[in-house]
Amino acid sequence: MKNNFAGPPIMKEEVETAIKKMKHGKATGPDNISVELIEALEDFGIGKVTHLLNEIYDTGQIPTDLSKSIFIALPKKPGATECELHRTISLMSHITKILLKIIMLRIRNKIKPEIAEEQCGFVEDKGTSNAIWLSPPVLFTKSNINVKFSFYFHIG
Repeated sequence: MKNNFAGPPIMKEEVETAIKKMKHGKATGPDNISVELIEALEDFGIGKVTHLLNEIYDTGQIPTDLSKSIFIALPKKPGATECELHRTISLMSHITKILLKIIMLRIRNKIKPEIAEEQCGFVEDKGTSNAIWLSPPVLFTKSNINVKFSFYFHIG
């Protein structure tokens, strides 16, 4: 598979940043490698992880061991027997999670300048509560300047 999405090589600093952003004490994937173990590898090991992630990034080929996940159905309520009453979690390799976090951070850094300052949904450190608190001043300002204005609220 030819990778048509060439980007800069993954830097060791990106791997270290991704590891720092990961939650500790989480269940491991099929490879039984925890984020704490990866952290304990220090400089030499992080270099090896960086090299592996660059191979994956350059070729688009994820090793079989890193592409496997364990799916677990957890009951939403005790004694649940129907599928709808369960939620599924996926346990994947923490090395794969590091790669995904690096890609996500790269995408976020590219997209951030394109997002309007007013957007609150799906933006880090902003949410619908920000929009709700902003709405009265916006409505007051718009009503004083005699401009048509639409305000949409979607709940649910």
